[in-house]
Amino acid sequence: MTNMTIRAASILLGGCLAASLFAGPVFAIGDDSSTMPTCKKGEIYDQKTKKCVKQQSANVSDENRTDYAYSLAKAGRYEEALAMLDTVKDQNTAEVLNYRGYATRKLGRTDEGISYYLQSVKLDPQYAKVREYLGEAYVVKGRLDLAREQLSTIKAICGTACEEYQDLNAAILDPSKI
Repeated sequence: MTNMTIRAASILLGGCLAASLFAGPVFAIGDDSSTMPTCKKGEIYDQKTKKCVKQQSANVSDENRTDYAYSLAKAGRYEEALAMLDTVKDQNTAEVLNYRGYATRKLGRTDEGISYYLQSVKLDPQYAKVREYLGEAYVVKGRLDLAREQLSTIKAICGTACEEYQDLNAAILDPSKI
């Protein structure tokens, strides 16, 4: 082997080793796109200890409870999600209202869901996720004009490349995707 070949191999190996140090799972806490594990009924996932604990004895933050409720809703456990949201001390946050809207809409109570979404929008007009879900609720109601208004607002908030824009656009184009 030539010195050039050995040097190139060393650089390549060093780069691979360095890359492996940074190649691991990434978890976004408090973010709508994060996926928190769900536990069996009566338990909550504690983000600090990274394990399921009994819900009654859990000393977890409102943010943890809110995020966990969303994970339950995304897992199709809507009633449990609503019950978890009931345990949050501050009921008047954009996230709590959005996730309450999501769970009630998914239970078929679309008008109730819309009312929660609108309250969330009042608290945080720049919250793209609530705009997406409000738009989806409008699609369910057959109000594509209102759904497109939400899509336009999302575009102003985060552009056309963000997940919220793409998901709502897909729902408008094909309502069966909701």
